[in-house]
Amino acid sequence: MRSLSLIAMIGAALLVGCGGEEQGELKKELADMTKDMRGKVDSLPQIRTYEPVPYKGESMVDPFVPGRIVVAQTAGTGGSGGGVQPDLNRPKEPLEAFPLEALQMVGTLSQNKDMYALVRAGNNLFRVRKGNYMGPNFGVITAIDEGQINLKEVVQDSGGDWIERSTTVQMQEGKK
Repeated sequence: MRSLSLIAMIGAALLVGCGGEEQGELKKELADMTKDMRGKVDSLPQIRTYEPVPYKGESMVDPFVPGRIVVAQTAGTGGSGGGVQPDLNRPKEPLEAFPLEALQMVGTLSQNKDMYALVRAGNNLFRVRKGNYMGPNFGVITAIDEGQINLKEVVQDSGGDWIERSTTVQMQEGKK
């Protein structure tokens, strides 16, 4: 029995001796690897003191007061626009129901020295000539050539005045 316990103690001593040696080498290796490493924390940035800026807009007129907006609208000529006015009593033509972006010039025709343009609006094809109206902005056709339709539109500016502007509808090449 004694010999059995002696063998067990010798075995345990051998195991402890082997384990300690491996850990000793590991500890030494870790110590060698980390000897040059030191923790470094950057210093905190300097905090500047807060200097409040005084608000000086209290004495200025508030642009969002409803009374001021109404005054600005009536300060314009109120739609006179120097004599430019759309004819609101004129019967509307079919192409005035479409925005210009939805209209496509697809061709031209010449008949008795008059030039006509073929305009596609949705699934329909229309024949137009100088003097016809197109688009929602009272656009009257001023000229037609092989590549485009020239329009003169009458629109309201921000002051409520009617102004004229020129625009074109270009020929759509190769679209079906």
